[in-house]
Amino acid sequence: MVGQVKAWAAELGFDDCRIALAKEASHADLFRDWIEEGKHGEMAWMERTPERRCDPREVLPACKSIICLALNYYPGSSPFPEGQDGGYRIARYAWNDDYHDLIEKKLREFDARLQTLGGTQRFYVDTGPVLERDFASDAGLGWNGKSTVQIHRQMGAWFFLAELLTTLDLTPDAPFGDHCGKCTACITACPTQAITAPRRVDARRCISYLTIEHKGPIPEEFRIAMGDRIYGCDDCLDACPWNRFAKESRELTFHAREAVFGKKLRDFLELDDETFRTLFAKSPIKRIKRARFLRNVCVALGNTGTAEDLPALEKASADPDPLIAEHAAWAVGRLKELLIC
Repeated sequence: MVGQVKAWAAELGFDDCRIALAKEASHADLFRDWIEEGKHGEMAWMERTPERRCDPREVLPACKSIICLALNYYPGSSPFPEGQDGGYRIARYAWNDDYHDLIEKKLREFDARLQTLGGTQRFYVDTGPVLERDFASDAGLGWNGKSTVQIHRQMGAWFFLAELLTTLDLTPDAPFGDHCGKCTACITACPTQAITAPRRVDARRCISYLTIEHKGPIPEEFRIAMGDRIYGCDDCLDACPWNRFAKESRELTFHAREAVFGKKLRDFLELDDETFRTLFAKSPIKRIKRARFLRNVCVALGNTGTAEDLPALEKASADPDPLIAEHAAWAVGRLKELLIC
């Protein structure tokens, strides 16, 4: 039966498939401590029903196995040549269409096939109460790196995780083990020192959290460290030596969207709600909405802009949305300081 399950995973386009035993997650206690310490920031959904998040059998009664899946999303190098003026960084997973839509379609088909074997399933792609990296590690689908990002021996860190909780009793795979060794490249690379110790991340300091999940003003202590990042951060992934094995994804929907990367940073400030939604249709960026996205753009312009960007920022400082206006005003002051220097 396991052979059939893995064959279906390959047919559906997944790059790896491994099986874990359904049980309490290996690092459930560490997760509870992390929540207790408030290091999840504003991500309130993570503190709800922790017993469900820590044990898949609380989500799906009679769950016996977890089918852990990996899908390579590496879209290649930056669309901007090295040193190009006006460049900016968006986390690679968000360069084009939202991965949830693509993967959930595959999971629905997978579920239908598993039902023919008598299984009942619940499936997720980081959308449900599952400590997915624990089970991926248990199954030998890579290991949890010191940045807490999952690492795969062939794909490095550039892959999405998905899982099907199933009542099918499948033979579990063996763990692959931890292969980070003494390397601390990801910890050193973090611009805001959000990786406070190996496999310990304070989300409240993380640029991915600040630019995506955080809804209010970016704390001033982190604005300069954000640099030119306007959605997410790949620095800990870029630093990982295991990524030397990474190959570009077969999924073209993950490659850079020309309509987005053809724009200069200041061009984004011209977006109203309608044009923002049109530009980022089907993109994960659409979910943070215009105000948060332009907040991030203003910070990036304050760090990397030129005199040519000042008129757009000054106009944005009068935006009706106070989140945009405040960050634009900060960027104007910061940019004028840099230009004087």
